Amino acid sequence: MGDGSAYDAVVVVSFGGPEGPDEVRPFLERVTAGRGVPAARLDAVAEHYHRFGGVSPINGHNRALVAALGPELAGHGIELPVYWGNRNWHPLLADTLAQMRDDGVRRALALVTSAFGSYSGCRQYLEDIERARAEIGAGAPVVDKLRLFYNHPGFVAAVADGLSATVRDAAAEGGAEPSVLFTAHSIPESMAASSPYEHQLRTAAGLVAEASGVDRWELVYQSRSGSPAQPWLGPDILERLRASEPGRAIVACPVGFVADHMEVVYDLDTEAAGLAAELGIAWRRAPTAGTHPRFVSMVRELIQERLDPTAPRAALGPDGPWPDHCPAGCCPPPPRPAGPAGDRTVGAAR
Repeated sequence: MGDGSAYDAVVVVSFGGPEGPDEVRPFLERVTAGRGVPAARLDAVAEHYHRFGGVSPINGHNRALVAALGPELAGHGIELPVYWGNRNWHPLLADTLAQMRDDGVRRALALVTSAFGSYSGCRQYLEDIERARAEIGAGAPVVDKLRLFYNHPGFVAAVADGLSATVRDAAAEGGAEPSVLFTAHSIPESMAASSPYEHQLRTAAGLVAEASGVDRWELVYQSRSGSPAQPWLGPDILERLRASEPGRAIVACPVGFVADHMEVVYDLDTEAAGLAAELGIAWRRAPTAGTHPRFVSMVRELIQERLDPTAPRAALGPDGPWPDHCPAGCCPPPPRPAGPAGDRTVGAAR
């Protein structure tokens, strides 16, 4: 699998999202299929999307990333086409892999748009890829996932660049350095217990804080879903805001998200920002990595290291680079509690 000559394409694999009002409910029904989510809960979540015209920002970000990767690869002598397929909405992964097969692709490298290890952020994507390959059948491309990149210098630099600028703006407006809340999608504690998610988040937050010159920070969580009786990672950002002193300046940095999702533009930019205003807290939100040049170059470096086993494998901190293939038994699916799931934004850590 380290033989670069075996790869003839790259595919960006992401969560997916609706691109119009008519797509919102079918999208949510697909995401929650088999989970027993009440219809009233889906209606409530659908309203989050309808506030933005029924369009999730994630697809636009993925199109921009695909567009940026082509020239980045070509500029370094890597002649590989870049495809894009989603777990939950069009372009669906199975359709993309079928197109790749028809185009003659036999083996591809996959960038999954999650920097951290958890069931929903890593192993489930591997399962999705194999399910899509099985659906296609004979001739389906073999797809090898690029490694987790939570501590890659390119990811850290991209997030730190946006955070530094946001902190400077906040300090210039308020006259004092704000507190920074690094945020990530909460997951069930049972899922966290069998994955490196918490450790990797804290590592990434610490690396970004150091690169940004930020001293006052903490890690909080957002967008929890599932039964209220099931323990999820905390503290929740809304709870943290309610415990803050009025007049405090806070910058939220969604380090757990590679690009803007509905969880970012609604849960942070709308819900958390609204609560901060009510509480008299000066609020700003740092950008996600998105298509920052350092992030795009990071993806190219991850591809290069798979094409050439002698290429350097960059990583910051004591963990070193994550292996190309996760350890056996890593990030197993968590047990689901009985009863309605009550999902909020019906997905985790993506």
